[in-house]
Amino acid sequence: MNSMLVEKKFPSGQLLQIVQGDITLEEVDAIVNAANEHLQHGGGVAWAISKKGGATIQRESDDWVRKHGPVPHALPAWTSGGLLPAKYVIHAVGPVWGDTHDVGTSGDEDGQLSDAVTGSLKVADELQCKSISMPAISTGIFGFPKDRAAGIIFSSIEKYFAKNQNSGVTQVRIVLFDQATIDSFMKQWVE
Repeated sequence: MNSMLVEKKFPSGQLLQIVQGDITLEEVDAIVNAANEHLQHGGGVAWAISKKGGATIQRESDDWVRKHGPVPHALPAWTSGGLLPAKYVIHAVGPVWGDTHDVGTSGDEDGQLSDAVTGSLKVADELQCKSISMPAISTGIFGFPKDRAAGIIFSSIEKYFAKNQNSGVTQVRIVLFDQATIDSFMKQWVE
């Protein structure tokens, strides 16, 4: 069972929470998958989501890429939640830390992570979601430093709600699985 550790209410009314647990168990409108640009869900959070959500998620992901091409950082894809409690999975492509193959954008991992978070919130609004849960995007197999990612994720969420005060999203949950990530995010938490 997932447990909330801390929460903050923004002036615009939205709640931001840090939750310890398993994102695949979240009973929210949408969960965010930390995806790669081709939506091949073979490792990390993506693998767990695809495994528990069933074959539908990978099939819909393959269809998305065939129709739209590789997924950019700022424009996440989305699929149904398959067998998950969440109605949707928003597939956000975070940066690979130190990746020099991303021509023209290498060295801007901070901006790419911010784009992935902001893009996820935009998609949640487009899908008329009230609640969304996201992992610590890019901090697993993509190697983004956890402390740095926490600050960027928190800041990106706060800026989104400051600019979009009429957002229909009322709850954002950052769902963290391992203690090292929880410690990093709690260290960056600002009331």
